[in-house]
This record gives sequence, C-alpha cells and structure tokens, in this order.
Amino acid sequence: MASFNSYKLRCSIPGHEMDVRGLAATVFPEGAFVSVSRDRTGRVWVPNSSSDKGFTEMHSMSGHSNFVSCVCIIAPSETYPRGLVATGGNDNNICVFSLDRPQPLFTLKGHKNTVSPLFLKKLTEHVLCLLILFQGHTAAVWAVAILPEQGLMLSGSADKTIKLWKAGRCEKTFTGHEDCVRGLAVISNTEFFSCSNDTSIRRWLVTGECVQVYYSHTNYIYSLAVFPNSQDFISTGEDRSLRIWRQGECSQTIRLPAQSVWCCCILPNGDIVVGASDGIIRVFTEAEDRMASAEDLQAFEDELSKATIDPKTGDLGDIKLEDLPGREHLNEPGNRDGQTRLIKDGQKVEAYQWSVSDGRWMKIRDVVGGSNQQTSKSVMYEGKEYDYVFSIDVNEGGPSMKLPYNVTDDPWLTAHNFLQKNDLSPMFLDQVANFIIENTKGHVVGPAQPAGGDPFTGGARYIPGSSSDTAGFGADPFTGGGAYSSAALRQTTNIYFPKTDGVTFEQANSSQIIAKLKELNGGAPQEHKLSEEVLESLERLLLSVCGLNSSEPAPTIQQINLLWKASHWPEDIVFPVLDIMRLAVRHPQVNESLCGEAEGVQLCNHLLNLMRPEGRPANQMLALRTLCNCFSGRHGRALLMAQRETVLSRAADLATVCNKNIHIALATLVLNYAGCLHLQPDLEAKAQCLSVASRALETVQDKEAVFRLLVALGTTVASDQTAQDLARSLGVSSQISKYSSVSEPSKVGECCQLLLKELQ
Repeated sequence: MASFNSYKLRCSIPGHEMDVRGLAATVFPEGAFVSVSRDRTGRVWVPNSSSDKGFTEMHSMSGHSNFVSCVCIIAPSETYPRGLVATGGNDNNICVFSLDRPQPLFTLKGHKNTVSPLFLKKLTEHVLCLLILFQGHTAAVWAVAILPEQGLMLSGSADKTIKLWKAGRCEKTFTGHEDCVRGLAVISNTEFFSCSNDTSIRRWLVTGECVQVYYSHTNYIYSLAVFPNSQDFISTGEDRSLRIWRQGECSQTIRLPAQSVWCCCILPNGDIVVGASDGIIRVFTEAEDRMASAEDLQAFEDELSKATIDPKTGDLGDIKLEDLPGREHLNEPGNRDGQTRLIKDGQKVEAYQWSVSDGRWMKIRDVVGGSNQQTSKSVMYEGKEYDYVFSIDVNEGGPSMKLPYNVTDDPWLTAHNFLQKNDLSPMFLDQVANFIIENTKGHVVGPAQPAGGDPFTGGARYIPGSSSDTAGFGADPFTGGGAYSSAALRQTTNIYFPKTDGVTFEQANSSQIIAKLKELNGGAPQEHKLSEEVLESLERLLLSVCGLNSSEPAPTIQQINLLWKASHWPEDIVFPVLDIMRLAVRHPQVNESLCGEAEGVQLCNHLLNLMRPEGRPANQMLALRTLCNCFSGRHGRALLMAQRETVLSRAADLATVCNKNIHIALATLVLNYAGCLHLQPDLEAKAQCLSVASRALETVQDKEAVFRLLVALGTTVASDQTAQDLARSLGVSSQISKYSSVSEPSKVGECCQLLLKELQ
C-alpha cells in the first residue's frame, strides 16, 4: 500500500457537557464547523489564528428541550447569505438557526418520535424541512443521504436495508448488511458507502451491486465521511476509534479515550473532526504546521494510556492473565497500523497499539475486570500505592473522579471521604460504598460492615426508600413466588406481559424514617422546624398506612394536611417526608385526598418540581416512587392518566441521571402507565410510552430497570397490531435484541425473547 502522511492531534475542544452526537462543516466562516450534543445545545467553532492550533466558540444555539442528535447545513441564499444550521433532537422537533442569534428562526414541531435522520432543501427564499419517514422500511430510519442527481435520496434503516427513493417512490432496496444501517456517505451520483452495527462498511453502486466490503472495526460503526477525492474516507464507532481508509484499506487507526465515537466530518483543508461520548471534540490533521505541540501530543498519549477498558464491555474480548505474554512481546513490530496487543506486567494487563508512523507500540490503556482480579498493591495514585484506583462517573459524559481504595479500608468511610473531597452530595454514599463492595468481592479484610450500619455512628443507617428497589419482583418476577421453575415453561407461558396491575414500592423501615425525620428536624432552620405535635402526627400516620399498629385509626384529614405541608420542607432535608408520602398514597383515604380533582394537580406539580433534572437524586427517586404508588388508587390513576404527557416527559429526562434506583423507579412508572393503557385505543398515549421506554434503554444499565422497561414495551404492544407496527417503526426490535442473550437474571433474556417474538 502507498505511503501516506499520518494524522495527529491538532487540538481537543472540551466545549460540551455531554456526548457530541453530530458534526458538520459550515459554509461560513471559512474552516468552521458546527457540533450538537446531548447537552441540548449546538455550537459553531471557528479556527484561531495560524499561530494557535485551536478553535473558539463563535456561536451557541439552544432551542431543544431534549438531546440534540443530528445537524446539517443549509447552503447560502440571497435571504441567508451565510447559510443556515438545522438540528434535530429527542424532543421530536427540528430547529433551524441563523448564525447571528442563539434562538431558532423557526421550529417544526409535532413529530411523534425522535428526529434522527433529516435533510433540508432550499426552495426559493424558504427552507423546506423534511423528516424521512419512508413507508417502505419496517423499522426506524437512522441514516439519510442525498445523491447529486436531482430527486434521488437514500435511506438506511434498523431493518438492515438501504432504499433508493425518487419522487417519494422506492426505486430499489439494497440488502447485505446483517444488522442496523447507521450511516451513509455519497461518493458520486453512482456510488455510495454505508456502515452498520455488523462492523462492516460497504460500497454500493446505485444500480444495486455491492462492489466492496471493508472490515477493520471491532464494534458498531456509527458514522462515515468522504474525502474530497471521493474515494478515501473515514469512519468512527463503538470500538473507541477513528479509522482512516486509503485506497480501499485502513491506513491508520486513532484510538480515543472515550467509549463511543459518535460522529465525524472532514473540513475543507482535510482536517478531521470527531465527537465522542466524553463530550470532547477532537480535531486531527496531517499538516505538520497545524499539529499540536509536542507537549500536547504527549498529554493526549498519556490520557489514552491512563484510560481503562473492561473486556466485558470493550472491544478486546475476555482476558486470561495466565495466557498473556510479557513486555518482551513489545519488541516485535506490529503487522498493521492500529493492531492491538495485550501484555501482562505483573498482575496488570495493558493494551498497546501499533503506530506505523511512529514505528512503535503506544500504550492505549490499562485493562480491568478480566478473569484475574488484582490482588497486590501495584496501583500508584498521588504518590501512594493502593489495591484499587476506581474511576467513578457521577455525571454521564462528565470527567471521571479517581477513588483509591485498599482492601483493609472501610468502604463506607472511604465513600464518605471521597464525596467530601469532591464536593458531592452525601446522598451518593450508599451508591459509592456498594460500588466498592461489589468490585472488591473476595478481597475484603476484617469484619464485614453490618447490613444497614451507619459507619459514623455505629447505629442503623437510614436509606431513603430502602429495601424496595425490587418492589416485590422475586422468583416469579411479579409475585415473588416460585411457581415457574422451568425456563422452557416460562417462555411457553408468558408470565411477563401484559402486566396490568400496578407495581408499587411497598417496603420500608418506619423507625428509621422517623429517626431521620427527627434528626433533620433538630438541625433545620428555625422557620422550618416541626413541632413535637406535628412529628407525632406524622409518626401515627406512617404507622397507620404501613399497617404496623392495628390500634391506629385511619389517617385523618389533619394528618394528611400536615404531611402535605411538611412535604414543602427545604429540598436538602425533605426526603424522609417524601418517604412517608410515597407509603401514604397507597392508603385509599390518602389517595383520594391528595390525588382528588382539587388537590391532585398541586401534588403532581410539586412532585414534578422535585424531579427536575438539576434536583437532588434522593428527591427525584422518591418523587418517582410516589407517582408509582399513586397508581394503587382510582383517584391516583385518574390523576396520572390526565397528567400523562407532562409526567412522562419530565420523568424521561431522569434517564440520564447516574442512579440505578432512579432508573428502576422511572421504569416502574412507564410500566404502570403501559398497564393502564393496555387494551385502550389511545395510540398517542401508547406512542409516548414506547418513546420514553426506548429512550430510557439508551442510557439505563441496571438489569432490573431494563427488565421493567421490557415489560412496559411488551404490555404496550400486546394484543395491539397498531402499537406493534409503531414499535417496529421505532426500531425497538433492533434496540432490545442485545438483551435476548442475558442469562443473569434470566427474566431479562426470557422477557426480551418473548417481546421480539411479539414484534416479528
């Protein structure tokens, strides 16, 4: 293969707060580009002076109420000589911006599902925005391209096909990909590229023939861009890489310190721009005068070498330490650019990549989570040795925080110190401590911490909403019984969906709730202190609704009013009151009083305010659980069905919060809505359930939350052909197929298989 100049880093641009999902080179200013992100913004970047290799934000655009997922440029016209920028997002809208104002010129609203593929054309002095919803595909359309020939368009779909369209009519269908088609790039008026989740890139003739298949990526491929010569191209994907293709071969692989490399574009000067899941935009160049300084290049290499990869979720396969060679293996040159080689260094596993241009192996990351756990102190952090140094991601897309830990340490005290050092909410204490315990199993030294023990007082620890994460989901996923012991029987007899009776969060430790309430009341500002009479009243109410004291009469109107008033405590201390409320709304009298026609909207608005994305995680979780428990009474069901659109829209925003208990509560809320809508002809409501569940599955990792979302999807589509068709158009089958092989817990894989069968 011919020799080419290698691309190296030009600059890194940490401008976005979340994943960068779309990029496009602009017409104006020269050398600029636009980026869009899950942080709901679009930004225009212009190159700095020739002496500075970086870019400066020229313009920020906002107008979407949810993630922005794609962007394209509208060519200049007499009316808009600088051109326009169009963006599409998960709020189902298309926004069109000029380059001189932050708010959109206009917004196209009303699309039922996420705007992902879009294209725009200039008609006289106006702009026509079109969402590609071609009827010929059997699943969601994820990629669109316009061919130079007038009126010809391409669409790529989760149904694994590509279609050629002319004047709204499908002229040809291209088959060959074995998984979802994620990207398209035009070569000429007769050829184009496609990329897919099947890890392949294909080159097609518009007449229908696939003339070449390219393999190099080891995971999903998300985006493509073609160089001006219309032959060479670049690609990015889930294997953490940007790959540069010359004369039909992968000539260079550039690894990035981020899991998902979502998007790419090529600037007029040949520089490459990529956006990734860490929120950072990186620009690469083959021009030596635009390359980053030696210090910045070394810093990028160091950042890459310090990253870690879990072989269970990465692209290196499972690892057995005893089978790996030592450092001497790095004395042998690689066979191709980008080749990955694993070596063991004591009890550590390191990944190296061969660089043809540098003629050496470059360390790209440490590997964690293999078959052998690290057992000796070999990790250095801030000048000290530790058994473990964990990377904690508190906010999705934000920087990781380092947490050093020795097996002789108390995990709760370590978690407490970590939160204080990083100025994080103490409500993360249990989440961080449990993370440490889970990831150091078999290596804890000394007596185990008693369950529920407070590491600072030695007493019992209050955890908001404790013991109810599974809300009664046991061996039988809904009743807790063990009647179904055979996997074959479970799959033959669908015990998972439709699930029409509400799922609630029942369990609690009343004494701990009251103790925490009194503790916080003691330190509350004077104007917020509750009297002894109020505290006693709330305690009697809690005992009554939990059925722990049969001598307690039914809740009184006075007790319910005091609960409502106390629920407006300052947000940093209100969580035990919310815990009482989520238990109380299950009682028929409380349900009627708080959820009735007059008071219900106030309750709903109050809980939605506590659920706002910038709110406190404990309050978000308990507000969601309260809404779930409202479904236990007819007044609560009526209220939530009337407020469905607002409630589900606000709840969906919490899918991005890094908290499994919030995700479980969110999934339960969607499931309860799906149960109420089962056998009802309200397609718009079912469409929202499908959309929220699908969007949540993009970020939710906890298997219990995933299971409940799958049950919600199954309940929504069961016995409803129209809802099934809608789910197919959303690409639900492709989205959930990865869960069909989950064996632990078995209910996830079994439920997924039944749902896939329903959508065939």
